[in-house]
Amino acid sequence: MDNIELIVLATTKVGENALVVHTLSREHGRRGFLVRPGKKAGMALFLPLNILEADVVENPKSTLWSLRGIRLKDALQGIRGNLHKNTMTLFLSEVLFRILRDGSYEDGLYEWCLGSILTLNELESDFANFHIRFLLELAGALGFRPGFDDIAPFAKEQLRELKLFLEKDFGESMLVPLSGVARNELCDCLLQYLSYHTEQSVQVRSLAVLRELYR
Repeated sequence: MDNIELIVLATTKVGENALVVHTLSREHGRRGFLVRPGKKAGMALFLPLNILEADVVENPKSTLWSLRGIRLKDALQGIRGNLHKNTMTLFLSEVLFRILRDGSYEDGLYEWCLGSILTLNELESDFANFHIRFLLELAGALGFRPGFDDIAPFAKEQLRELKLFLEKDFGESMLVPLSGVARNELCDCLLQYLSYHTEQSVQVRSLAVLRELYR
């Protein structure tokens, strides 16, 4: 029984009292685990991008292993107390869930995701562009670091703004002035770029909620 740290990507209900929690971890990459939530903690443990610690219980008769002794490693108070950040985590976790194949492993991806979550948690202002930067950096974390010529065909009307994001560091990119329309169009083009390179159809349902936030 190994104790590991995991990031929650999504959950799928199984029967009346069980869940498959889809996670990202340093040890197992993207993997689903069977969980039977207790009445005390309930679903609060499994909010999008929550950082958990748990014991992995292997099942010799199945590839679906279980998690026991689940506990929250970081309360992420800077995220959970903010509607905009919570909406972002819903979107970002779904992007990861759609793009990463079950059983896939990318060296360093967990560390990058963990650092991104903790950064969002700490930001007190100027984080409206965070999800744009996240999508750009995700491409790099997956091994196809975007350059201007590579990503320009997807940029449409936002070529100038996208160029700014490619040229600026994280702090400067948070301050790039964008209208709600521009921010949503940038998000769309980056999802298309990720879909193309991962050969995955990235249909993100929570994108509609994010669009409403930045109308």
